[in-house]
Order: sequence, then C-alpha cells, then structure tokens
Amino acid sequence: VQLQASGGGLVQPGGSLRLSCVISGRTLSNQGVGWFRQAQGKEREFVAAMRWSGSTTRVSDSVRGRFSITRDRAKNTLYLQMVSLEPEDTAIYYCALSQRNLIYSSLGDSVNYEDWGQGTLVTVSS
Repeated sequence: VQLQASGGGLVQPGGSLRLSCVISGRTLSNQGVGWFRQAQGKEREFVAAMRWSGSTTRVSDSVRGRFSITRDRAKNTLYLQMVSLEPEDTAIYYCALSQRNLIYSSLGDSVNYEDWGQGTLVTVSS
C-alpha cells in the first residue's frame, strides 16, 4: 500500500490550503483514514480522521471549525481542507491508513494506523 501526500506550502496567517493523499494498493471500504501533524520539536498529534465509508468523522479540538476532512471514493483520495490558518498550524502533515474499521474513540490514536504517507510541510508565516 502507498499513501502519497501533497498540497503543503507557505501560506500567510488567515490563509487556506487543501492537502491531498492518494491511497493505492488496498481496497478501501470502511477503514479508518486520517491526518496527523508534527511540529518541530514536538510529538505527532492528531488532526482529523474518518471512516472511509464516511459514517464517522472526528476532528481535534485545536482545529475544529477551521479544518475539515473528506474523501473522494472514485479517486481513492483523502483531503484535509484548512482555512483560517495560524502560525501554530505549522508542521509536517501526514496521512495515515488503518487496516481496521476504527470506532470513534480510536480514530484519534496514531497507534491504530499501520500505513503512513511521507508527509507534506505546511508553513504559516507572514
């Protein structure tokens, strides 16, 4: 399985970006898929996740109302739409895929994801 993330870049505070993650090599049905991020000098943290079926979605408190997670089944692509970006959102963003149908409480834990993309850097700065 391969996860290819893209869409990162430099954006000013208040700006927007959309990250994409193309997933190949696995048939997707109801597995958990998500986005995590890691800022320099900090631990990886949960951002947003969902079941591929779309039945369950979870977003971290730090980005709720600003970030949204969606997927395109036809393109096998996961998205993270980010608006009202803040300097604190600066990090490498990783997409991840679980081999299991995660319940809501498990979506936010990185240990439940077995496959990871290479990461894409988002820098929010003026």
